[in-house]
Amino acid sequence: MRVDIDFCTLDGIRLSAFMYLPEMTEGPFPAIVMSHGYGAVKEMALDQYAESFCKAGFVCLLYDHRNTGASEGTPRGEIDPWQQISDMKDAITFLCARDEIDHERIGLWGTSFSGGHCLVVAATDRRVKCVVSVVPTISGRQNTQRARSSADYRQFLEDLNAERVLRYQRKTPRMVPISKPGDESYEWSKVAGAGTTYVNACTFLSLGYRDSYEPGHYIRAISPTPLLMIIADNDTKCLTDVQLAAYSNAHEPKALRLIPGGHYDPYTIQFETVCSASRDWLVSWLT
Repeated sequence: MRVDIDFCTLDGIRLSAFMYLPEMTEGPFPAIVMSHGYGAVKEMALDQYAESFCKAGFVCLLYDHRNTGASEGTPRGEIDPWQQISDMKDAITFLCARDEIDHERIGLWGTSFSGGHCLVVAATDRRVKCVVSVVPTISGRQNTQRARSSADYRQFLEDLNAERVLRYQRKTPRMVPISKPGDESYEWSKVAGAGTTYVNACTFLSLGYRDSYEPGHYIRAISPTPLLMIIADNDTKCLTDVQLAAYSNAHEPKALRLIPGGHYDPYTIQFETVCSASRDWLVSWLT
């Protein structure tokens, strides 16, 4: 059963969420906090994951990040990973306040940008008892630099500094497309985002936040929380080799599932594979 709800962050921002409740005996149930990647919203394939996990006996809290989708927050399109990490911890707190949730059996499931958040939160919040990170951001700097020439990257840093001056002067944030025609991100979001609250735009400063975001630094600290990483073998967005190197640095208990394809295949042709691997890992550690 899906219920549309919202919950508040520490600073009072209401985040729009779907809560999936098992249609079985009374709880308390294990629970999973779920969220999407860079600018994406909860209806873009993640609702299908939540439905599957719920059938396996989990309460699932799937929400839109602040400033995106149906959630509150300004400026719209501002994607700040550290603010999103704080909000993810608030989602855990929200679940811990509910009687139907077993507070000792809460897991995280995240993908892409949020897959990186899961690594940070699992390493810094021991309320998390299990984590699944799908095609995660490991190094924002490497993702940014390897997508640009050296000259373009230097210009990008100069433009960021100029934008900070304008923001300091309380000027309207500069908006840029998250993806452009011809890019695999654009092609996926055009289909997956149709009919949803998805907006193909973010603040320019968001690109700077992404560039300086290094969740891979936290991966050694996740243990003893069980970690499953699901990595696509041709990921040009979050970089397969960077993800594999990060996994090698993680301590036990851990598991790796390498799937064929690119960054967006877990939402399409690799959905069943990723969903079943995720569900089995969550069941093995949380039920």
